[in-house]
Amino acid sequence: MVQERMRGQVVPHDDFGPVRRIAAVDAHFSESDNKTWAAVAEIDPVTLELTRSVLLWRPTVFPYVPGFLSFREVPAMVAALSLLPEPPDLLVVDGQGLAHPRRFGLACHLGVVTGLPAIGVAKSRLVGRYDEPGRERGSSSPMFHRRELVGVALRTRDGTNPLFVSVGHRVSLPTAVDLVLRFSPKWRLPEPIRLADAISRMHG
Repeated sequence: MVQERMRGQVVPHDDFGPVRRIAAVDAHFSESDNKTWAAVAEIDPVTLELTRSVLLWRPTVFPYVPGFLSFREVPAMVAALSLLPEPPDLLVVDGQGLAHPRRFGLACHLGVVTGLPAIGVAKSRLVGRYDEPGRERGSSSPMFHRRELVGVALRTRDGTNPLFVSVGHRVSLPTAVDLVLRFSPKWRLPEPIRLADAISRMHG
């Protein structure tokens, strides 16, 4: 299976240099005209302010198959990333990384295809069990699937539902958790993902 072959290329430890440009990517599907819209939000790692944005569409060529959503999204996302003047130093992806039935979610797929360090940040759990983390911001709980650590349930805002952080590519799980918390000073979602989602909906 393609996912299982590509999974062997995932680097689950820290393998990146200084982070000067952070980008998030998001995609939405327009079934009426068979388009995949992809948005990129690039932010400054210190101020967390938007520095660049991209919005484009590509024809949707892969059918919807549960567990294989990344094959629909990645072509448009890669095209959007290619329009940035320079590649980002880190991708924050709205989706699963290793916390996936075949250990190859969207964050892994996008990281391997582009070669960029990537973190998976999902709003809902796909696989795994975890104990509910504390109610305070920064509380976390490991998530296991088939006795394997696949991610962390992380509370990014007091009293809100946790996010599910997992390795995408070239970023370790502890580092991924630290970065997601740093990028989420006010809202539940990390700032780059929040901005990319807003941009992706501008196609009307």
